[in-house]
Amino acid sequence: MPFSPDRRQPMRRRLYLAVCAVIAAGYALTLSIFYPGIMTYDAKFVYEDIAKGVLGDWQSPVMTVLWGMIDPVAPGAASMFLLIATTYWLGFGLLALALACRSTRLAMLLPLLALLPPAFVFVGVIWRDVLFATTWLLAAAIAFVAAGRGPRFRLPAQTLALALCAFGVLLRPNALIAAPVLAAYIAWPMQMTLRRTAILFVPAIAGLFALVQVVYYGALGATRQHPLQPIMMFDLGGISHFAKQNQFPVSWSEQETTQLLNTCYQPTEWDIYWRLEPCDFVMRKIEREEKLFGTPAITEAWGRAIMRHPVAYLRHRAAFMWNFLGNDNLTMWVADVERPTQNVFADRPAFVALVSLHDRLKATPLFRAGAWLLVCIVVCGFAWRRRTTPQGAFALGTCGSAAVYVLSFLAVGVASDFRYAYWAVLAGIAGGVVAAAPQCDAAGCTVQAL
Repeated sequence: MPFSPDRRQPMRRRLYLAVCAVIAAGYALTLSIFYPGIMTYDAKFVYEDIAKGVLGDWQSPVMTVLWGMIDPVAPGAASMFLLIATTYWLGFGLLALALACRSTRLAMLLPLLALLPPAFVFVGVIWRDVLFATTWLLAAAIAFVAAGRGPRFRLPAQTLALALCAFGVLLRPNALIAAPVLAAYIAWPMQMTLRRTAILFVPAIAGLFALVQVVYYGALGATRQHPLQPIMMFDLGGISHFAKQNQFPVSWSEQETTQLLNTCYQPTEWDIYWRLEPCDFVMRKIEREEKLFGTPAITEAWGRAIMRHPVAYLRHRAAFMWNFLGNDNLTMWVADVERPTQNVFADRPAFVALVSLHDRLKATPLFRAGAWLLVCIVVCGFAWRRRTTPQGAFALGTCGSAAVYVLSFLAVGVASDFRYAYWAVLAGIAGGVVAAAPQCDAAGCTVQAL
């Protein structure tokens, strides 16, 4: 039942304190389980570049610079882990506090859902995909908190949120096509319209693309390592397999040709042609012997292959996407990169229990990228009729951008790891809960009893 105004404020303060306590408990649990964070091979390469003073565009040079700046706080994996954990819980915390005036139950439910295994087991893993997702979650949360406020609060908050959105693109340039959806929400957090999003779409992509070029190669002077060519190499291998004709701009021995056309291809990752036996001969010849990797020869061969064999290209891309969305792919990382035969934190009962839970759930839809893509699409469908409310706009901005981001891997994906869909996991959880919240009336919101 509603409460009188004189009782409403104490009730609301108690609710805020309860939400803060749950968030603090979740943050403390994260530290106790994962500290100082789990270093992956990708993260190890980035961290080594800090010591070498090397900046390349294979991994994000912005992540390298950022990690170098925060590393003195807690050297090694710990500094990046603390950043990821803080943005994760800050994003969910701001959303929960903003929901407190709308629904007590949802405000308490959201931080508990943040402990769901598909979201929580990645918070301690150092991957730029995780930092990217938590950054966009925080950006959307800041915009939601600012919605409906006066311009003195809203405009600085929106500026910060847009900066975080752009930072996510600098971490993951393939997010270019999804960023305008989130940016449109941040710019107009009270309502989401197709017209505004469509008007913003192309200019936002052009501006963010220019930002990547200026920051990567202008401000930071990053070395060009040709990160687009692995996509082309993967596509050339797939087209060769389905067309049964070699599409690479080199000649192979009879045995290599047989392998290339029949047994090498798997719709899982391009590493098959790069570093995995027995088909690593592909990159060995192209990169080391013929020195074609990074040259226009690869780009030209890729374009010719698609033009001549469009059906083979589509079959390859469909096979990859089916595997990415529906199969049992790499999820939580637990190996110690310094001692690959051992797992990290094997002496921590809580971590071991979490890994055991993860292992039992890994074969379920909870750890399928396609399931979270479907969640985001369903949330968007539910939120569409509420698109003129802050809650509906938030759900469309987050889940809409997440759906576009996951679908973009149909064209640019080169590996099937579940982490590439991590933004869809966070967006699905946050967007689903916020979309279900009631709208405040002009007189304000009434806090209901727990």
